Amino acid sequence: MNTIFKKFYRFFYWKTGGYIPSMPLNQKIYPGDFFQIRNGEMVVLGNIFKGSLVNADDADLTYNLKLNPMNWVFSDGVTKPYSGRGNEHNIIDGDFEFAKQILAFDKAGSFLFKGEHPESVKLSNWSFIEQELIIKLTQTYYSFREVYVVTESTTTSNWALAIAEREKAELELAVQNNNYELLDLFGHQDTKTISSRDIAYHHRENKRIPSFFRAKKLVVQVDKIQNFINNMTQEYGNKDDWAHSFFEARYESSGVMPSIGFPNVGTSILDMLPANALNPNTALNYFKWDDANMDDIEKLFLGYSED
Repeated sequence: MNTIFKKFYRFFYWKTGGYIPSMPLNQKIYPGDFFQIRNGEMVVLGNIFKGSLVNADDADLTYNLKLNPMNWVFSDGVTKPYSGRGNEHNIIDGDFEFAKQILAFDKAGSFLFKGEHPESVKLSNWSFIEQELIIKLTQTYYSFREVYVVTESTTTSNWALAIAEREKAELELAVQNNNYELLDLFGHQDTKTISSRDIAYHHRENKRIPSFFRAKKLVVQVDKIQNFINNMTQEYGNKDDWAHSFFEARYESSGVMPSIGFPNVGTSILDMLPANALNPNTALNYFKWDDANMDDIEKLFLGYSED
């Protein structure tokens, strides 16, 4: 998914208080799902309850949590240059009144989102199972170094989203009814799209599909292995001296302190640990859980250039 959607995902996280839309949009995400982010998409690999990583009897789920609906209506770069009413006539309905509205999008990525009656299902006893999951996901069942676990999924009675592909995009809407306020036709079930120009995405979802979520992500406890990192830093600092003594080729020093290569290329620091240092008995010393956040939204768009 290209960067046209990036602004929407960022705003969604800010406005809703930490919820993230699934990627691709409308993918179903349930509490207990575990996934990785690969090539800009969430790849769901299983569920901790369905796969019996955690006993189903230990699933303490809270249902029908009502969320603040004011946080689920927001936009950026969208104006309404025209709102009005008109009258038409046809041979079937005779005279009828309609409301019409034009939405103008300032630039590529400008968007309008509206979700109604948001509710969530939350895994309420995360602290009770989090250590068990670290051991099982990294050692005894799987060998993950990066993984996310969904702790809360959210639905709305309906939602609508429009995103501009280019600047000065436009969406013309109308509804054959005079009961709607002219302030906002977008997202109503009876609203029809009369015309659109340069709109990358426009969709209204009428079902309660769990497409929004909060999650925990597995992270390395860097502070617990700081001594190891310091030793690696010192070893890399002596790399030039070692190279001059080991190779017969003539190398000249650049005067630049060599950088440690493994973090810079995305390789896990844990890959450099001695054999068997990481095991079921020590896993809790090396891993912890953190909240999925804006950094993880950025991962959904890695590999796409900014427009």
